[in-house]
Amino acid sequence: MSASIESAPAHVIRMVRGQATSDGAGVRLTRVIGGQALPELDPFLLLDEFGTDKAEDYIAGFPSHPHRGFETVTYMLDGRMRHKDNHGNEGLLTPGSVQWMTAGRGLVHSEMPEQESGRMRGFQLWVNLPAREKMTDPRYQEFAPEQIPVVRPADGVEVKVIAGRVGGTVGPIVQPATDPLYLDIALEPGVAWEYALPEGHNAFAYVFEGAATVGDGDGARPLETHAMGVLGGGSRLALRAGSQGARLILVAGIPLREPVARHGPFVMNTRQELMQAFVDFQEGRF
Repeated sequence: MSASIESAPAHVIRMVRGQATSDGAGVRLTRVIGGQALPELDPFLLLDEFGTDKAEDYIAGFPSHPHRGFETVTYMLDGRMRHKDNHGNEGLLTPGSVQWMTAGRGLVHSEMPEQESGRMRGFQLWVNLPAREKMTDPRYQEFAPEQIPVVRPADGVEVKVIAGRVGGTVGPIVQPATDPLYLDIALEPGVAWEYALPEGHNAFAYVFEGAATVGDGDGARPLETHAMGVLGGGSRLALRAGSQGARLILVAGIPLREPVARHGPFVMNTRQELMQAFVDFQEGRF
C-alpha cells in the first residue's frame, strides 16, 4: 500500500531509546518496551532487541521458564535458537524465521542458542491476550524464512510481511484479538515510501539499521539506529531513508484497554489471577 493515501499523516508522538539489560541466564539485550521509559504500549508488553558477535553475551541462553496470559514473538535475523517446551514441542529458529507463541493458560519452555560462535541477532515482542483468551490452550505459529512473503512495492523498497498486509500480500501470522501488523522494511539510501496504517491500532517504528525520517512536512522526525518512534495522529505513514539506507520494523495492534496485572512471566487481569498463576506453576499444572 503506497503512493497517494488520502488520510491524515502519522507522526512520531514519542521517541524511545532502548535500555541495556540482561535476561535469561545473562543474555545481553536492549529493552525498548517494558522498561522505565515505556512500560507498555497496549497491546505490546515488551520489545527486546538482541544483537552481538560475542558468544559470551548469548551462549547461556534462556533456560526453562514459564509463561501465562500473553504471546511471545521471536524474529530471528541472524543465528540459530532451539526452543523446547514441557508439552513436547520443539523447533529450531534459523535466520529470517518467526515464532509466534501463544502461551495461553501456561507452558514452560527454553530458548537456547544452537551455535557457539558467530552473530546472534533478532527481536522478541510480547503481545497481551484479552481476558477471554488468557486461559486458552498454548499454540505455536512458526514459519521458516521461505514461508514469509517478501514484496517490493516501490523501487528501493523491500518489505517482509510477517503479519498484516502490504497491497494484496498478507503475512502468515493470524491473531484476530489484536489483528497485528509486523513488517520488516528495508529502504535504500534516500528512498521514500508511504504506507496506510490500520485504523484504530497502536503502532510503532523501530530502526535497527541506518536511519530514517518518519512523518512528512513539519511533523517529520529523524530516527537513528536503535530508536523507536511511537506513532499517532493519523494513518498515512511516510518513511524516508537516510544517506546510508534504513531497516526498521513497523508493528501495530488493536489496544485491548483491559487492566494489566503483571509479574515476571505472567500477565493477567487481576492480582488474584496472578497469584493463582504462581500456585498453578508451583503445583505443576502448566
